Amino acid sequence: MSAGRTVEGAGCVTWWGFGPARDLLSAGAVRQEGKLNVLLVGSGDPRHILKTIAGLRDTDKLHVWVIENSMEVVARQLLLLYLSLTTPESMGLNEKTEVFLELFGNSEIRCQTEETLKHVAAQLSLSVTDMLDTCTPSHPCLDTSLLKFRERDELAQIFKQWQHPLSTPASVFKAWDARVRQHLGTRYDSRKGCFDWDLTMKLHQKGCGVINKQQYVKWRERGVAFEMREGLYQRANQSLLSVRVFNHRGDRVGLRGYWGDIVSSPYLSFGIETENKDLLKTQNNQHVKTAQDISVTNVQMLFESLSARGGHRYAPQPVSECGGSQNALNNHIQPETHHRTHQLELINLHGVSVSFLSLDSLTKLALKNRYSHLFNTIYCSASMVHHLDSSLKQIAAPDAILIVELAKYLLDLSKEQEAAFAGKVGEIAKEVGFVPVQNHNNNAYAVFTLQKN
Repeated sequence: MSAGRTVEGAGCVTWWGFGPARDLLSAGAVRQEGKLNVLLVGSGDPRHILKTIAGLRDTDKLHVWVIENSMEVVARQLLLLYLSLTTPESMGLNEKTEVFLELFGNSEIRCQTEETLKHVAAQLSLSVTDMLDTCTPSHPCLDTSLLKFRERDELAQIFKQWQHPLSTPASVFKAWDARVRQHLGTRYDSRKGCFDWDLTMKLHQKGCGVINKQQYVKWRERGVAFEMREGLYQRANQSLLSVRVFNHRGDRVGLRGYWGDIVSSPYLSFGIETENKDLLKTQNNQHVKTAQDISVTNVQMLFESLSARGGHRYAPQPVSECGGSQNALNNHIQPETHHRTHQLELINLHGVSVSFLSLDSLTKLALKNRYSHLFNTIYCSASMVHHLDSSLKQIAAPDAILIVELAKYLLDLSKEQEAAFAGKVGEIAKEVGFVPVQNHNNNAYAVFTLQKN
């Protein structure tokens, strides 16, 4: 695999990353502290942002700068961050976790989750529209004012499309199935065996034994990764649909569908690592807990950290054997008629802000004094490595850390291709002035530090 080239199973839109959440400030030999600036290039989801914020000390200040390669991904980042920042008074911890994971990893969602999506889309649309007039961020933690006017206008259109979708609920399954058929070709009729092979011979061999076969196969079949309620998952998750342009008889035609990962799974972001070793226990060589269980626990812990930094506390909730509160259990037997009429209040993460930069801004940052030697940590996804060049030295702080996502969890690649990609990443890092850091034994990411002159 050449740098920057996507494989068919991974798709051409990065809705989630191909590696677990990391506290980016702890990647080097010494944890970074104080007033910090982090640049994310193509991270695809907010996993690193949430994990890094959770690891901050009270006296630390953090400014995260985000560059993505499509406005659909920027819109998703804003959606998931907005949900993450809702106060405990606006949305309880269990509900917030469930809604977040549904929107994060499900092609089909419940009726009330769709209502929440539309409500948040309306708020984000208002925020972006107001900023077109005032250029002032409507929330101290989320800033889109540095995007171009046409990019903010495109954002507003995406949010409106989430509110008033054109596609029918069945279209997302057809779009998913079409991708699976294209990817498997003649193997489609024996797809269950293909799914099982990818899980047991690839993901499990790479240390992802907590990914449950039944859950993984269901996700590969329909794109539904997280089912935490007994409700009906039948509404299209509009935030996972985007437009891909094809050439048809000499004309460029945009086709709206699902163009993201259909092989590796959204469990990678929050569901394969945990500090709670009880969640990794096995019985008869089988994991007792699943990647869904671990995702729920990890996301709840991140939300609790955000709330604590913002001066909020979640009220203790009695936990049932299946992991939800008693209120959540009661909701199982109630009709899904939930509608949000009030505006969700957001947490102010004191000393933390996230700014979104224009899609083409990476090579232009070095030309602006504002970004000169600014970034303490720079993160780059596997799909964006080819955008790194010598201008990185101009924007990197003296002791900057460079973290690059590798191809470990891109399942369409052979071991030789995976190793070749890691070698290519090392060459690119060296060319732009970074040298490897001796890191713990996890080859999901490569870590480098700026070479001293």
